[in-house]
Amino acid sequence: MKNILIIDDEVNVALLLSKFLTRNGFSVSTASSGSLAFEHLKNQPFNLVLCDYRLEDTDGREILKKIKAEYPQTGVIIITGYSDIKMAVELIKLGAYDYITKPLYPDEILSTINKALEMQNALMDNATESDAALLRESKTQKKQIAAQDFVIGTSRASKELVHQIELVAPTNYSVIIVGESGTGKESVAKSIHMNSNRRDKPFIAMDCGSLTKELAGSEFFGHEKGSFTGALNLKIGHFEMANGGTLFLDEIANLSYDIQAALLRTVQERKVRRIGGSKEIDLDVRIIIATNENLQDAIRAGKFREDLYHRFNEFSINMPPLRERGKDIILIAEYFLALANAELGRKVVSFSPDVIESLINYRWPGNIRELKNVIRRAALLTEGEEVQAKALPLEISNYAKILSHESTPANYNIQPAPSLPPPPKHDLKNAAMEAEYQTILRVLQEVNFNKTKAAEILNIDRKTLYNKMKANNLDK
Repeated sequence: MKNILIIDDEVNVALLLSKFLTRNGFSVSTASSGSLAFEHLKNQPFNLVLCDYRLEDTDGREILKKIKAEYPQTGVIIITGYSDIKMAVELIKLGAYDYITKPLYPDEILSTINKALEMQNALMDNATESDAALLRESKTQKKQIAAQDFVIGTSRASKELVHQIELVAPTNYSVIIVGESGTGKESVAKSIHMNSNRRDKPFIAMDCGSLTKELAGSEFFGHEKGSFTGALNLKIGHFEMANGGTLFLDEIANLSYDIQAALLRTVQERKVRRIGGSKEIDLDVRIIIATNENLQDAIRAGKFREDLYHRFNEFSINMPPLRERGKDIILIAEYFLALANAELGRKVVSFSPDVIESLINYRWPGNIRELKNVIRRAALLTEGEEVQAKALPLEISNYAKILSHESTPANYNIQPAPSLPPPPKHDLKNAAMEAEYQTILRVLQEVNFNKTKAAEILNIDRKTLYNKMKANNLDK
């Protein structure tokens, strides 16, 4: 029988955990403080310690350090709050096997404990203690990144995002998540699911951007064997797979109009029928959709059904681009650095001041996805403990210099921005056109007519920029 020590100064929590684990075949002891916990550890060996981070006489960090120093074979799992993810990653680096976030769920606790004990047995048989620490760190951090690709930061945008997640998660509202590519829309959808009463049910993600018109119906609704040429087996559709849980539809604007019509019927009736089948299956599915396009613009262009939009738009979340998250960029970079260390077996612990300045100043057109790749590359190229500017791609390390150089090159004389002829009518439409013209021209001049950089600064794609330049006779 495995021995587990619970350290928690909330007596009711400790009692409930103790009863639950005892029913599941463990020998359990409890301690309400750090000092009492180490009295237990002196008197008997424990396979695992389950420790709340915040205690009256100490905290989880100090207990973890002492256990790792005095009882290195004892595994430690930290119980932490939702907003302490960065701290949890730091604890893992210090040797914790894993962390569990509040509120506590029995299935998650039992699964994490069993995995910790399995890992502990395997490591004792096959690895040194240093190897064990690395393996624990790698396993846990990879699990975290699978569940969440953003770090809760201190910026206003991050706090507002967390507030919206906490607000909508307990409801059954359908949610539209709008944001640029790479901002972590799927991670937010997962976070909403995991903080809802559907957390124990499936979370099914579907990339609508990769679906062909021919395959979309089968992927959404499933099909019966023999229902069409090539239907060699029964297929369960994504709606049916997500029944009871959450269905996440990414890049929803890419669906064809007729598939949107079929989707609307399913959402309205809360029933699905497989292609070629006659039986209707009742659905209880929460739908979260994501897009990097303005769906209202798509409606006006006749690309997206207005009735479907209103079915989905019970609550909307706007994802902040990385460039608007200020110093959170460094928190996120540190998080990805910890993951890269686990993956590569490195011990890179910090960024140089030059690197920090470059990371904050760069505009990150690829957002969090781009930052993750940059940090992984930097960790691979760094031999010491501090990431230097030479480990960054040139477009990032030299971003400020390039922008400054291109705005005033020695052999290029920037002419004052010409104005459009005075509009015949001083109405809002003409005023807006004049303002747009002047803004686009000013930015183009600042970056020496580098259209890629201009599009980034203007927060539009290159195609849109080309169209606006042509409309304003700036392409010449």
